[in-house]
Amino acid sequence: MLKKLLILVFVLIAQGSFVSGQDRQNATIHGFIYDAANGEALIGANVYLDKTKIGSSTNLSGYYAIPHVPVGAYTIIVRHIGYQSYKQEISLAEGEAKTITVSLQAQSIVTEGVVISGDSIPGAQRLYERELSTLEISLRQIQQIPQVVETDLLRSLQTLPGIMPVSDFSSALYVRGGTPDQNLYLMDGTDVYNPEHAFGVFSTFNTDAIKQIELSKGGFSAKYGGRLSSVLSVTNFDGNRERFEASGSISLLSAKTTLQMPLGKSSSLSGSLRRTYFDQTVAKFVEEVPDYYFLDGNLKAFFDLNSKNKLTISGYGSTDDLNYTFNKKVRDQAALKYDWGNRTGSVRWTRIFSPQLFANLWITGSRFDSNADFSQLFDFVFTEKNYISDVSFKGDFEYHLSKTVRADLGFEQKNLHLVYKHETQSGIIDIDHKPRHYAAYFSGNWQPAIRWDLVAGLRYDFFEGEKKFKNLAPRFAAKYRLTDSFNVKAAGGTYYQYLHRVPRTFIADNWVASDRALKESSAQHAIAGISKDFGSGYQVEIEAYYKDYQNVYAFNENYKVDITPQAFDGDVPIYTQTEAIFHRGDGDSKGLEFLLRKEQGVFTGWLSYSLARTRYAFDRINQGKAFAPRHDRAHVFNIVGNLDWKNFKRRLRKQDSIQHKTNWRLGVIFVYTSGQPITLPGSHYFVSTAPDWDFASPEVFPSVINGFRLPPYMRLDVSITYEKHYRNWTMLPYLQIFNVGYRKNVWFVDYDAIPSSSGAVLTPVIDPIAMFPILPTLGVNFKF
Repeated sequence: MLKKLLILVFVLIAQGSFVSGQDRQNATIHGFIYDAANGEALIGANVYLDKTKIGSSTNLSGYYAIPHVPVGAYTIIVRHIGYQSYKQEISLAEGEAKTITVSLQAQSIVTEGVVISGDSIPGAQRLYERELSTLEISLRQIQQIPQVVETDLLRSLQTLPGIMPVSDFSSALYVRGGTPDQNLYLMDGTDVYNPEHAFGVFSTFNTDAIKQIELSKGGFSAKYGGRLSSVLSVTNFDGNRERFEASGSISLLSAKTTLQMPLGKSSSLSGSLRRTYFDQTVAKFVEEVPDYYFLDGNLKAFFDLNSKNKLTISGYGSTDDLNYTFNKKVRDQAALKYDWGNRTGSVRWTRIFSPQLFANLWITGSRFDSNADFSQLFDFVFTEKNYISDVSFKGDFEYHLSKTVRADLGFEQKNLHLVYKHETQSGIIDIDHKPRHYAAYFSGNWQPAIRWDLVAGLRYDFFEGEKKFKNLAPRFAAKYRLTDSFNVKAAGGTYYQYLHRVPRTFIADNWVASDRALKESSAQHAIAGISKDFGSGYQVEIEAYYKDYQNVYAFNENYKVDITPQAFDGDVPIYTQTEAIFHRGDGDSKGLEFLLRKEQGVFTGWLSYSLARTRYAFDRINQGKAFAPRHDRAHVFNIVGNLDWKNFKRRLRKQDSIQHKTNWRLGVIFVYTSGQPITLPGSHYFVSTAPDWDFASPEVFPSVINGFRLPPYMRLDVSITYEKHYRNWTMLPYLQIFNVGYRKNVWFVDYDAIPSSSGAVLTPVIDPIAMFPILPTLGVNFKF
């Protein structure tokens, strides 16, 4: 399969060279679009010929191509959000391949008194070009959103429609009924298998290092596979090729810094470092607080070898370390040790084989491992290890056949290694798999008429482990422009997943691969939507979706009584197969989403609403009846706003907005969601524990699984930021207050049974456990 695809690629390379040499009646325009201030490639810039319908947009590398252009004189125009437009008069001769590389000047240079104008790309055009169910959020928008401790990418995305937040303690993305493991997280093209720090409180993505963010909530193209729900692609800065640049922030519990610098005349280096100092502050003085910290760092080098070859080397590493010493009734001075971390690295070769044929070839590596040791808490061994490594080789090719047809094709080979080991005195789970995953895709993009855009694609997956899985996954998408500002869109497809991160009730989730017992998961997406640009920065998007799941999995807490061990270590049983360790189920999710954006003016932000319903049904849970999973929320409502204070006062006086060297910005978030589904106990009894432990444990029999709901969740956050622009640097001190109203949102309900004095009667006690209280945070951001 891989050999056949490589042969096809070589044919296209030869054909591209032949066509570029033989198309004498027309010409080709191609090149790169960069940021003039730092040399960064600009993604999604619009390049078109004035007074024609001929144009293109830049890809991940900032490259564009406009083939088969009739000879003659034109005005080429380049536009990008937040940058000044560029115009150039050009003349095209027969058979000419003209290279036009442009560096755009940013509009955000702060000059006191300069009138602020709108974005250089009309909002209606940006809205039409955005793919269905694709969300874009800028780094500036993230930095203006009130957060917990520091700016966080995943928490910011939770304010957008279709993404269900589950608690204050989790930044995980539950997208349209899916679970976090069903999301494909990419950092500079490399898979990230654990995108969370501090058990989900923070995300692994350092916002100071991010250049581009794109989230596809469904219906994504054949280029992506291996996940059922969404794709989050994060591109970090290549590095400033013009001058040295530094930025960073310091808050009460964390600090981070990012450095960028040129390497010679055409190359650059970028690096970021972040660390919390919770272990050096609060944990030193409060005995009950665990000794915990996380540390992560990014490093990226970009080499502009020549006009046709670029090389990018990127790496990321993180460590979470928890060491908790108990001093409670259970056992004096019993320690809990838990550490986990990610390692990723990639080498990307960007090659222009011809003006029509562009390619990215990658070698990537990713590794996640976690180690937990609870042995000192008990009088017996209790450890768990989970490990996944991924070494991949992949290629992505863009072939511009004509002004209206583009073909995207590529391949991928993943060499995986998964280890899951859970050891206690009552049994050992020891699963070790080394599967391989091969994939190839083709996607055709066709514009049959000015108002139509059609995409059809096909992806082939071959997963080879203990069992072989072969699947074809069709994809489609369509866009129709009813008017210049009103669009109708639709998308759908079939998706497969061969790696499963199964949630646990006590310890961290664990990764396992599909095998003889665990079939591949699959889902079908059907999505339709409309979008409208009203001008003045206002945009509305409405989407409806339906997803059907097959073969989703949940951990079987009673696996020891359901299966026979494969081996014994003395008297300790060993389980090496996944059969009956996991429950298999199906599910579906459907919903309606609404998003109103305000992207220009003194007040910017968005209002989002999601109406959704998700149900899962497992063979051996809840008697096989469907139930709502923990992340199901019927209603989710968000308001996100940011106010430019000085220009707000100017607008009240009917004056134009201007740029200020000093300013105040006010940010606000209001969140409302339906209550979380919970399972209430149907009955209970009391069990006495070992005589040497002064501890009592109630046991309960559950009633209907998730048949009840907690009270609705509501939260209001505010932030105040002072902007001070000096000649060569900028300082932004801020105050953020999380949960201003100090609402006691319920996280879960703890049940206890209090015996009477005689011990004959048990009285049930329900104790709601609240989430975060009011949390003020002080900090300062800087850049020079």
